[in-house]
Amino acid sequence: MQRFIIVLALVLFGLVVVNPFFVVKEGERVIVQQFGKVKRDGDVPRVYPPGLHLKVPFIDDVLVLDARLQTLSSEANRFITGEKKDLLVDFYAKWKIEDFSRFYLATRGDRGQADALLNRIINNGLRTEFGSRTVTAIVSGGRDELMAQALDQAAKSASELGVKVLDVRVKTINLPEEVKSNIFDRMRSERNVVAKGHRARGGEMAEGIRAEADRRVTVLLADAQRQSLTLRGSGDAEAAKIFADAYSKDTEFFRFLRSMDAYKRSLGRPDNLMVIQPEGDFFQYFKNKQG
Repeated sequence: MQRFIIVLALVLFGLVVVNPFFVVKEGERVIVQQFGKVKRDGDVPRVYPPGLHLKVPFIDDVLVLDARLQTLSSEANRFITGEKKDLLVDFYAKWKIEDFSRFYLATRGDRGQADALLNRIINNGLRTEFGSRTVTAIVSGGRDELMAQALDQAAKSASELGVKVLDVRVKTINLPEEVKSNIFDRMRSERNVVAKGHRARGGEMAEGIRAEADRRVTVLLADAQRQSLTLRGSGDAEAAKIFADAYSKDTEFFRFLRSMDAYKRSLGRPDNLMVIQPEGDFFQYFKNKQG
């Protein structure tokens, strides 16, 4: 019994402390290194699928590889189009490990190295596609074709890493700051030219409107003056006719009234003084007290 208890204790100690087992979770794969060398099946590294597996304690090192879908996101890089114009482009890609043995041989299982290699592959593919297109073709509907071509190139090149690229998407396409400034300056100049043209046409139209208004005012004033002269002439003629008719009815009386008006205008003020002989037609009624 004591011997059995000792054996059982040693087994439990080995299970708890030494732990010769390792568990591969769903969504993971494992490669085991023994004394720094990878365990192999023939010429390729042995890949452990999900489940419970044995290892040699203190000798075997377990390297866990993520089998789930991964995302690569790049920073904005400068690309040159077919018309030698610069663009700032950033993208993202979806990928996963397809051949774990090849992936390990290409990257030593380092996710950072895998991202760097994939970024270089996709970047080169995008540069090729951007270099064969103009800015107009890229912006106005050609982006989907560009991304499809870049995905096809990336998928072929990434297969050497044991990686399957599922999608490549261009996030933003911007102009460099110095190019933006030049474009905005040119747009501002073009808008200023258009604005000056509008102002010139507006000034021309305004002058035409003013000239037409001045012409109409001149015509209206001339017509009003003509009508005024016509009415004044008619009134004067009518007044002369009335005066002539009245004068013809009593000539002596009207001669007397005109003489009285003349006396009033000439002698009606205290400071009026005339030193003359009271002779002539002007004093005709002045000398005759009977009128």
